Amino acid sequence: MLTDFYELSMMNAYLESGMADRIAIFDLFYRPAPTLDFAVAAGLEQAVELINNLHFSDDDIAYLRSLNVFGEDFFRRIKNFRFTGDIYAVREGEIIFPHEPIVTVRAKLFEAQLIETALLNIINHQTLIATKSMRITQETDGAVAEFGLRRAQGPDAGIYGTRASIIGGCKSTSNVYAGQMFGIKVSGTHAHSWVMSFPSEIEAFRKYAEIYPDNCILLVDTYDTLRSGVPNAITVFNELKAKGKKPLGIRLDSGDLAYLSKQARRMLDEAGHEDVKIFASGDIDEYIIAALRMQEAKIDVWGIGTKLITSYPQPSLGGVYKLAALEENGVMVPKMKVSDTPEKITNPGFKTTYRIYGADGMAAADLIALREERFDTSEPLTIFHPLETWKKKTFTKYAIKDLMVKVFEDGRQVYDIPDLTEIVRYANKSKNEFWEEYKRLVNPHSYKVDLSEGLYNLKQQLLNDAK
Repeated sequence: MLTDFYELSMMNAYLESGMADRIAIFDLFYRPAPTLDFAVAAGLEQAVELINNLHFSDDDIAYLRSLNVFGEDFFRRIKNFRFTGDIYAVREGEIIFPHEPIVTVRAKLFEAQLIETALLNIINHQTLIATKSMRITQETDGAVAEFGLRRAQGPDAGIYGTRASIIGGCKSTSNVYAGQMFGIKVSGTHAHSWVMSFPSEIEAFRKYAEIYPDNCILLVDTYDTLRSGVPNAITVFNELKAKGKKPLGIRLDSGDLAYLSKQARRMLDEAGHEDVKIFASGDIDEYIIAALRMQEAKIDVWGIGTKLITSYPQPSLGGVYKLAALEENGVMVPKMKVSDTPEKITNPGFKTTYRIYGADGMAAADLIALREERFDTSEPLTIFHPLETWKKKTFTKYAIKDLMVKVFEDGRQVYDIPDLTEIVRYANKSKNEFWEEYKRLVNPHSYKVDLSEGLYNLKQQLLNDAK
Protein backbone atom coordinates (compact mmCIF):
# COMPACT_ATOMS: atom_id res chain seq x y z
CA MET A 1 0.00 0.00 0.00
CA LEU A 2 3.05 2.27 0.06
CA THR A 3 2.25 3.40 -3.46
CA ASP A 4 0.61 6.13 -5.48
CA PHE A 5 -3.01 5.60 -6.43
CA TYR A 6 -2.25 5.82 -10.13
CA GLU A 7 -0.02 2.75 -9.89
CA LEU A 8 -3.03 0.73 -8.75
CA SER A 9 -5.22 2.33 -11.39
CA MET A 10 -2.75 1.34 -14.12
CA MET A 11 -2.47 -2.18 -12.73
CA ASN A 12 -6.24 -2.56 -12.94
CA ALA A 13 -6.24 -1.09 -16.45
CA TYR A 14 -3.48 -3.49 -17.54
CA LEU A 15 -5.68 -6.36 -16.40
CA GLU A 16 -8.70 -4.98 -18.21
CA SER A 17 -6.57 -4.54 -21.35
CA GLY A 18 -5.03 -8.02 -21.23
CA MET A 19 -1.53 -6.57 -20.71
CA ALA A 20 -0.85 -7.41 -17.08
CA ASP A 21 1.41 -10.41 -17.73
CA ARG A 22 3.55 -8.85 -20.43
CA ILE A 23 7.18 -8.58 -19.32
CA ALA A 24 8.40 -5.02 -18.80
CA ILE A 25 11.77 -3.51 -18.01
CA PHE A 26 11.96 -0.35 -15.91
CA ASP A 27 15.05 1.67 -14.95
CA LEU A 28 15.35 3.77 -11.80
CA PHE A 29 17.91 6.55 -12.23
CA TYR A 30 18.43 10.19 -11.30
CA ARG A 31 18.71 13.27 -13.44
CA PRO A 32 21.39 15.99 -13.13
CA ALA A 33 21.00 18.53 -10.32
CA PRO A 34 23.16 21.45 -9.09
CA THR A 35 24.76 19.59 -6.15
CA LEU A 36 24.57 16.05 -7.55
CA ASP A 37 27.54 15.78 -9.90
CA PHE A 38 27.85 12.31 -8.40
CA ALA A 39 25.73 10.31 -5.98
CA VAL A 40 26.26 7.50 -3.46
CA ALA A 41 23.82 4.64 -3.97
CA ALA A 42 21.97 3.69 -0.79
CA GLY A 43 18.73 2.09 0.38
CA LEU A 44 19.03 -1.30 -1.34
CA GLU A 45 18.68 -3.25 1.91
CA GLN A 46 15.33 -1.61 2.68
CA ALA A 47 14.20 -2.07 -0.94
CA VAL A 48 14.97 -5.79 -0.66
CA GLU A 49 13.00 -6.01 2.59
CA LEU A 50 10.07 -4.35 0.84
CA ILE A 51 10.08 -6.79 -2.09
CA ASN A 52 10.42 -9.82 0.17
CA ASN A 53 7.43 -8.77 2.26
CA LEU A 54 5.20 -7.39 -0.50
CA HIS A 55 1.57 -8.46 -0.05
CA PHE A 56 -1.96 -7.17 0.41
CA SER A 57 -3.73 -7.89 3.69
CA ASP A 58 -7.46 -8.47 4.03
CA ASP A 59 -7.79 -4.94 5.45
CA ASP A 60 -5.90 -3.53 2.44
CA ILE A 61 -8.24 -5.30 0.03
CA ALA A 62 -11.29 -4.17 1.98
CA TYR A 63 -10.13 -0.57 1.78
CA LEU A 64 -9.41 -0.75 -1.94
CA ARG A 65 -12.79 -2.38 -2.53
CA SER A 66 -14.48 0.50 -0.71
CA LEU A 67 -13.14 2.92 -3.34
CA ASN A 68 -15.41 1.37 -5.97
CA VAL A 69 -12.76 1.74 -8.66
CA PHE A 70 -11.26 -1.69 -9.28
CA GLY A 71 -12.67 -4.78 -10.96
CA GLU A 72 -12.94 -8.25 -9.44
CA ASP A 73 -10.02 -9.53 -11.53
CA PHE A 74 -7.87 -6.98 -9.73
CA PHE A 75 -8.88 -8.24 -6.28
CA ARG A 76 -8.40 -11.87 -7.25
CA ARG A 77 -4.93 -10.99 -8.52
CA ILE A 78 -3.75 -9.10 -5.44
CA LYS A 79 -5.18 -11.54 -2.87
CA ASN A 80 -2.12 -13.78 -3.09
CA PHE A 81 0.22 -11.21 -4.61
CA ARG A 82 3.97 -11.73 -4.56
CA PHE A 83 6.74 -10.37 -6.71
CA THR A 84 7.97 -12.92 -9.27
CA GLY A 85 10.37 -10.91 -11.43
CA ASP A 86 14.07 -10.06 -11.62
CA ILE A 87 15.78 -7.03 -10.10
CA TYR A 88 19.29 -5.73 -10.75
CA ALA A 89 20.89 -2.94 -8.73
CA VAL A 90 24.16 -1.18 -8.04
CA ARG A 91 25.72 -2.03 -4.68
CA GLU A 92 25.11 0.29 -1.76
CA GLY A 93 28.01 2.70 -1.42
CA GLU A 94 28.74 2.73 -5.17
CA ILE A 95 29.53 6.12 -6.71
CA ILE A 96 27.01 6.71 -9.51
CA PHE A 97 26.18 9.44 -12.00
CA PRO A 98 23.07 10.89 -13.68
CA HIS A 99 21.16 8.62 -16.09
CA GLU A 100 22.91 5.45 -14.93
CA PRO A 101 20.47 2.74 -13.82
CA ILE A 102 20.50 2.40 -10.04
CA VAL A 103 17.83 -0.30 -10.09
CA THR A 104 16.49 -2.22 -13.09
CA VAL A 105 13.29 -4.22 -12.76
CA ARG A 106 12.34 -6.98 -15.20
CA ALA A 107 8.92 -8.32 -14.30
CA LYS A 108 5.31 -8.64 -15.32
CA LEU A 109 3.88 -5.22 -16.03
CA PHE A 110 1.36 -5.69 -13.22
CA GLU A 111 4.16 -6.27 -10.68
CA ALA A 112 6.74 -3.82 -11.99
CA GLN A 113 4.22 -0.97 -11.90
CA LEU A 114 3.25 -1.62 -8.29
CA ILE A 115 6.76 -1.25 -6.84
CA GLU A 116 7.64 2.02 -8.62
CA THR A 117 6.62 4.46 -5.89
CA ALA A 118 8.08 2.50 -2.97
CA LEU A 119 11.42 1.94 -4.72
CA LEU A 120 11.67 5.62 -5.57
CA ASN A 121 10.77 6.61 -2.02
CA ILE A 122 13.47 4.38 -0.49
CA ILE A 123 16.28 4.83 -3.02
CA ASN A 124 15.71 8.55 -3.60
CA HIS A 125 15.90 9.44 0.08
CA GLN A 126 18.81 7.32 1.23
CA THR A 127 20.90 8.02 -1.87
CA LEU A 128 20.32 11.75 -1.38
CA ILE A 129 21.45 11.71 2.27
CA ALA A 130 24.40 9.38 1.64
CA THR A 131 25.55 11.75 -1.10
CA LYS A 132 25.23 14.81 1.13
CA SER A 133 27.14 12.97 3.84
CA MET A 134 30.01 12.14 1.49
CA ARG A 135 30.15 15.74 0.24
CA ILE A 136 30.44 16.89 3.85
CA THR A 137 32.85 14.27 5.17
CA GLN A 138 35.29 14.59 2.29
CA GLU A 139 35.81 18.23 3.29
CA THR A 140 36.88 17.43 6.84
CA ASP A 141 40.18 16.43 8.35
CA GLY A 142 38.39 14.94 11.36
CA ALA A 143 35.41 12.78 12.12
CA VAL A 144 31.79 13.82 11.54
CA ALA A 145 28.98 12.96 13.94
CA GLU A 146 25.43 13.04 12.57
CA PHE A 147 22.78 14.47 14.88
CA GLY A 148 19.89 15.53 12.69
CA LEU A 149 17.03 13.49 14.18
CA ARG A 150 15.27 16.47 15.74
CA ARG A 151 15.37 18.35 12.42
CA ALA A 152 14.51 15.44 10.11
CA GLN A 153 11.22 15.47 8.23
CA GLY A 154 9.66 12.74 10.35
CA PRO A 155 10.87 9.60 12.17
CA ASP A 156 11.57 7.50 9.06
CA ALA A 157 13.63 10.29 7.52
CA GLY A 158 15.60 10.53 10.74
CA ILE A 159 16.19 6.79 11.12
CA TYR A 160 17.06 5.91 7.53
CA GLY A 161 18.75 9.25 6.97
CA THR A 162 21.11 8.30 9.78
CA ARG A 163 21.83 4.96 8.11
CA ALA A 164 22.56 6.73 4.83
CA SER A 165 24.78 9.31 6.52
CA ILE A 166 26.97 6.51 7.87
CA ILE A 167 27.29 5.05 4.36
CA GLY A 168 28.39 8.48 3.19
CA GLY A 169 31.14 8.76 5.78
CA CYS A 170 29.80 9.88 9.17
CA LYS A 171 31.39 8.04 12.10
CA SER A 172 28.65 8.21 14.72
CA THR A 173 25.12 9.46 15.40
CA SER A 174 23.10 10.98 18.21
CA ASN A 175 20.14 8.86 17.05
CA VAL A 176 19.79 6.11 19.65
CA TYR A 177 17.11 4.20 17.74
CA ALA A 178 19.23 4.10 14.58
CA GLY A 179 22.21 3.07 16.70
CA GLN A 180 20.20 0.14 18.04
CA MET A 181 18.75 -0.84 14.65
CA PHE A 182 21.93 -0.69 12.61
CA GLY A 183 24.75 -1.12 15.11
CA ILE A 184 25.97 2.46 14.68
CA LYS A 185 28.15 4.13 17.32
CA VAL A 186 26.11 6.67 19.29
CA SER A 187 27.66 9.84 20.69
CA GLY A 188 26.74 13.14 22.28
CA THR A 189 27.60 15.64 24.99
CA HIS A 190 25.12 17.84 26.85
CA ALA A 191 22.88 20.78 25.94
CA HIS A 192 22.90 24.38 27.12
CA SER A 193 20.00 23.47 29.40
CA TRP A 194 22.38 21.37 31.52
CA VAL A 195 24.59 24.40 32.17
CA MET A 196 21.60 26.70 32.74
CA SER A 197 20.14 24.25 35.30
CA PHE A 198 22.96 24.97 37.75
CA PRO A 199 23.72 28.16 39.74
CA SER A 200 26.94 28.60 37.75
CA GLU A 201 28.72 27.24 34.72
CA ILE A 202 31.63 25.85 36.71
CA GLU A 203 29.24 23.86 38.93
CA ALA A 204 27.53 22.40 35.86
CA PHE A 205 30.87 21.40 34.38
CA ARG A 206 32.09 19.87 37.65
CA LYS A 207 28.95 17.78 38.09
CA TYR A 208 29.07 16.55 34.50
CA ALA A 209 32.74 15.61 34.88
CA GLU A 210 31.91 13.83 38.14
CA ILE A 211 29.23 11.73 36.46
CA TYR A 212 31.14 11.10 33.20
CA PRO A 213 34.84 11.29 34.11
CA ASP A 214 35.88 9.04 31.21
CA ASN A 215 33.73 10.74 28.58
CA CYS A 216 33.86 14.41 29.47
CA ILE A 217 33.08 16.83 26.63
CA LEU A 218 31.92 20.26 27.80
CA LEU A 219 29.76 22.71 25.87
CA VAL A 220 31.47 26.06 26.41
CA ASP A 221 29.33 28.70 24.67
CA THR A 222 26.33 29.04 27.02
CA TYR A 223 27.42 32.41 28.41
CA ASP A 224 30.79 33.56 27.06
CA THR A 225 33.01 31.12 25.21
CA LEU A 226 36.46 32.62 25.80
CA ARG A 227 35.99 34.52 29.05
CA SER A 228 33.93 31.90 30.83
CA GLY A 229 33.38 28.62 29.00
CA VAL A 230 36.92 27.65 28.03
CA PRO A 231 38.54 28.86 31.30
CA ASN A 232 35.97 26.92 33.35
CA ALA A 233 36.47 23.84 31.19
CA ILE A 234 40.24 24.09 31.74
CA THR A 235 39.70 24.27 35.49
CA VAL A 236 37.55 21.13 35.44
CA PHE A 237 39.99 19.35 33.10
CA ASN A 238 42.83 20.13 35.52
CA GLU A 239 40.76 18.58 38.30
CA LEU A 240 40.04 15.50 36.19
CA LYS A 241 43.71 15.05 35.35
CA ALA A 242 44.60 15.32 39.04
CA LYS A 243 42.30 12.31 39.57
CA GLY A 244 44.04 10.36 36.83
CA LYS A 245 41.27 10.88 34.28
CA LYS A 246 41.61 12.07 30.68
CA PRO A 247 39.21 14.81 29.53
CA LEU A 248 37.99 14.40 25.95
CA GLY A 249 37.05 17.82 24.65
CA ILE A 250 35.04 21.00 24.41
CA ARG A 251 32.21 21.81 22.01
CA LEU A 252 31.59 25.09 20.22
CA ASP A 253 28.03 25.59 19.01
CA SER A 254 27.85 29.25 17.98
CA GLY A 255 29.84 32.32 17.10
CA ASP A 256 32.83 32.70 14.81
CA LEU A 257 34.00 29.09 14.78
CA ALA A 258 37.31 29.90 13.07
CA TYR A 259 38.31 32.56 15.57
CA LEU A 260 36.90 30.79 18.63
CA SER A 261 38.47 27.45 17.78
CA LYS A 262 41.91 28.98 17.27
CA GLN A 263 41.71 30.92 20.52
CA ALA A 264 40.37 27.91 22.41
CA ARG A 265 43.14 25.72 20.99
CA ARG A 266 45.77 28.22 22.17
CA MET A 267 44.24 28.40 25.65
CA LEU A 268 43.96 24.61 25.98
CA ASP A 269 47.52 24.04 24.78
CA GLU A 270 48.94 26.66 27.14
CA ALA A 271 47.13 24.89 30.00
CA GLY A 272 48.72 21.58 29.06
CA HIS A 273 45.68 20.05 27.37
CA GLU A 274 47.10 19.54 23.89
CA ASP A 275 45.26 16.24 23.53
CA VAL A 276 41.80 17.71 24.29
CA LYS A 277 39.67 17.75 21.13
CA ILE A 278 37.60 20.65 19.86
CA PHE A 279 34.13 19.71 18.62
CA ALA A 280 32.08 22.12 16.52
CA SER A 281 28.40 22.25 15.61
CA GLY A 282 25.79 24.78 14.53
CA ASP A 283 24.20 24.73 11.04
CA ILE A 284 27.36 23.50 9.35
CA ASP A 285 27.58 22.10 5.82
CA GLU A 286 30.33 21.25 3.34
CA TYR A 287 30.73 24.86 2.18
CA ILE A 288 31.11 26.20 5.72
CA ILE A 289 33.63 23.46 6.49
CA ALA A 290 35.64 24.35 3.37
CA ALA A 291 35.64 28.01 4.40
CA LEU A 292 36.67 27.20 7.97
CA ARG A 293 39.52 25.03 6.76
CA MET A 294 40.77 27.88 4.57
CA GLN A 295 40.86 29.99 7.75
CA GLU A 296 42.81 27.23 9.52
CA ALA A 297 40.11 26.62 12.12
CA LYS A 298 41.26 24.23 14.86
CA ILE A 299 38.34 21.80 14.80
CA ASP A 300 38.86 18.09 15.35
CA VAL A 301 35.31 16.69 15.22
CA TRP A 302 32.27 18.06 13.43
CA GLY A 303 28.67 17.64 14.59
CA ILE A 304 26.25 18.15 11.72
CA GLY A 305 22.48 17.99 11.88
CA THR A 306 20.00 20.06 9.92
CA LYS A 307 21.87 20.59 6.68
CA LEU A 308 22.86 16.94 6.48
CA ILE A 309 19.61 15.21 7.41
CA THR A 310 17.60 17.53 5.12
CA SER A 311 20.27 17.62 2.36
CA TYR A 312 20.12 21.40 2.32
CA PRO A 313 19.85 23.01 -0.24
CA GLN A 314 19.09 19.97 -2.47
CA PRO A 315 15.73 18.64 -1.19
CA SER A 316 15.35 15.69 -3.57
CA LEU A 317 17.49 13.32 -5.59
CA GLY A 318 15.19 13.63 -8.57
CA GLY A 319 15.13 9.90 -9.20
CA VAL A 320 12.68 8.60 -11.80
CA TYR A 321 11.41 5.16 -12.87
CA LYS A 322 11.00 4.82 -16.61
CA LEU A 323 9.86 2.05 -18.95
CA ALA A 324 12.79 0.85 -21.08
CA ALA A 325 11.34 -2.22 -22.85
CA LEU A 326 8.06 -4.11 -23.13
CA GLU A 327 7.19 -7.56 -24.39
CA GLU A 328 5.18 -7.58 -27.62
CA ASN A 329 4.27 -10.92 -29.23
CA GLY A 330 6.96 -12.66 -27.22
CA VAL A 331 9.70 -10.20 -28.21
CA MET A 332 11.16 -7.48 -25.97
CA VAL A 333 10.69 -4.16 -27.74
CA PRO A 334 12.81 -1.20 -26.54
CA LYS A 335 10.88 1.86 -25.34
CA MET A 336 12.06 5.44 -24.95
CA LYS A 337 10.56 8.67 -23.64
CA VAL A 338 11.15 11.51 -26.11
CA SER A 339 11.37 15.12 -25.00
CA ASP A 340 12.40 18.54 -26.32
CA THR A 341 14.65 18.65 -23.25
CA PRO A 342 17.64 16.41 -24.04
CA GLU A 343 18.20 15.49 -20.37
CA LYS A 344 14.70 14.00 -20.22
CA ILE A 345 15.13 11.67 -23.18
CA THR A 346 15.51 8.21 -21.66
CA ASN A 347 17.83 5.40 -22.70
CA PRO A 348 15.98 2.40 -24.18
CA GLY A 349 16.48 -1.33 -23.76
CA PHE A 350 17.77 -3.75 -21.13
CA LYS A 351 20.94 -2.10 -19.84
CA THR A 352 23.75 -2.10 -17.35
CA THR A 353 26.61 0.28 -16.56
CA TYR A 354 30.30 -0.57 -16.88
CA ARG A 355 33.03 1.34 -15.08
CA ILE A 356 36.24 1.70 -17.05
CA TYR A 357 39.49 1.85 -15.09
CA GLY A 358 42.63 3.24 -16.67
CA ALA A 359 46.13 1.79 -16.46
CA ASP A 360 46.59 3.65 -13.15
CA GLY A 361 43.66 1.77 -11.61
CA MET A 362 41.53 4.89 -11.23
CA ALA A 363 38.01 5.28 -12.60
CA ALA A 364 38.23 6.94 -16.02
CA ALA A 365 34.72 6.71 -17.48
CA ASP A 366 31.38 4.92 -17.25
CA LEU A 367 29.65 3.26 -20.16
CA ILE A 368 25.91 2.63 -20.16
CA ALA A 369 25.44 -0.37 -22.44
CA LEU A 370 22.91 -2.94 -23.59
CA ARG A 371 23.15 -6.13 -21.54
CA GLU A 372 23.87 -8.28 -24.57
CA GLU A 373 26.94 -6.23 -25.49
CA ARG A 374 30.34 -7.69 -24.62
CA PHE A 375 33.70 -5.96 -24.35
CA ASP A 376 37.10 -7.58 -24.78
CA THR A 377 39.66 -5.79 -22.63
CA SER A 378 42.46 -7.20 -24.78
CA GLU A 379 41.18 -4.96 -27.60
CA PRO A 380 41.20 -1.13 -27.65
CA LEU A 381 37.94 0.49 -26.56
CA THR A 382 36.79 3.84 -27.97
CA ILE A 383 34.04 5.77 -26.23
CA PHE A 384 32.39 9.01 -27.32
CA HIS A 385 30.24 11.76 -25.81
CA PRO A 386 26.54 10.89 -26.26
CA LEU A 387 25.66 14.38 -27.57
CA GLU A 388 28.96 15.86 -28.76
CA THR A 389 30.00 12.70 -30.58
CA TRP A 390 33.26 14.16 -31.94
CA LYS A 391 34.63 14.01 -28.38
CA LYS A 392 36.25 10.58 -28.19
CA LYS A 393 38.70 8.69 -26.01
CA THR A 394 40.41 5.37 -26.73
CA PHE A 395 41.57 3.02 -23.96
CA THR A 396 44.28 0.47 -24.69
CA LYS A 397 45.20 -0.71 -21.19
CA TYR A 398 42.10 -0.78 -19.05
CA ALA A 399 39.80 -2.89 -16.90
CA ILE A 400 35.99 -3.00 -16.78
CA LYS A 401 33.57 -3.67 -13.93
CA ASP A 402 29.81 -4.23 -14.24
CA LEU A 403 28.31 -1.94 -11.62
CA MET A 404 25.06 -3.89 -11.28
CA VAL A 405 24.40 -7.16 -9.45
CA LYS A 406 21.39 -9.42 -9.72
CA VAL A 407 19.33 -9.07 -6.55
CA PHE A 408 16.15 -11.04 -7.37
CA GLU A 409 15.61 -13.86 -9.83
CA ASP A 410 12.05 -15.07 -10.44
CA GLY A 411 11.03 -13.32 -7.23
CA ARG A 412 13.69 -15.04 -5.13
CA GLN A 413 16.45 -13.02 -3.45
CA VAL A 414 19.82 -14.16 -4.85
CA TYR A 415 22.07 -11.40 -3.47
CA ASP A 416 23.25 -11.33 0.14
CA ILE A 417 23.02 -7.82 1.54
CA PRO A 418 26.30 -6.95 3.29
CA ASP A 419 26.20 -5.51 6.78
CA LEU A 420 26.53 -1.78 7.27
CA THR A 421 30.23 -1.98 8.15
CA GLU A 422 30.98 -3.69 4.84
CA ILE A 423 28.82 -1.19 2.94
CA VAL A 424 30.79 1.68 4.51
CA ARG A 425 34.04 -0.03 3.54
CA TYR A 426 32.79 -0.43 -0.02
CA ALA A 427 31.71 3.22 -0.17
CA ASN A 428 35.20 4.33 0.87
CA LYS A 429 36.75 2.08 -1.75
CA SER A 430 34.41 3.44 -4.44
CA LYS A 431 35.14 7.04 -3.43
CA ASN A 432 38.89 6.48 -3.53
CA GLU A 433 38.70 5.21 -7.11
CA PHE A 434 38.02 8.77 -8.30
CA TRP A 435 40.44 11.66 -8.59
CA GLU A 436 39.71 14.60 -6.29
CA GLU A 437 39.01 16.80 -9.32
CA TYR A 438 35.75 14.89 -9.92
CA LYS A 439 34.59 15.37 -6.31
CA ARG A 440 35.47 18.98 -5.53
CA LEU A 441 32.62 21.28 -4.49
CA VAL A 442 33.19 24.09 -6.96
CA ASN A 443 33.44 23.48 -10.72
CA PRO A 444 34.21 19.77 -10.50
CA HIS A 445 35.77 18.16 -13.54
CA SER A 446 33.10 16.41 -15.63
CA TYR A 447 33.30 12.64 -15.34
CA LYS A 448 32.65 10.84 -18.61
CA VAL A 449 29.36 8.90 -18.76
CA ASP A 450 28.92 7.70 -22.31
CA LEU A 451 26.64 5.34 -24.20
CA SER A 452 27.95 2.20 -25.86
CA GLU A 453 27.85 2.13 -29.62
CA GLY A 454 24.99 -0.37 -29.54
CA LEU A 455 22.89 1.70 -27.15
CA TYR A 456 23.67 4.93 -28.99
CA ASN A 457 22.59 3.45 -32.33
CA LEU A 458 19.38 2.05 -30.82
CA LYS A 459 18.55 5.42 -29.28
CA GLN A 460 19.14 7.26 -32.55
CA GLN A 461 16.97 4.75 -34.41
CA LEU A 462 14.09 5.26 -31.99
CA LEU A 463 14.50 9.04 -32.14
CA ASN A 464 14.36 8.92 -35.93
CA ASP A 465 11.30 6.63 -35.79
CA ALA A 466 9.59 9.07 -33.42
CA LYS A 467 10.13 11.91 -35.88
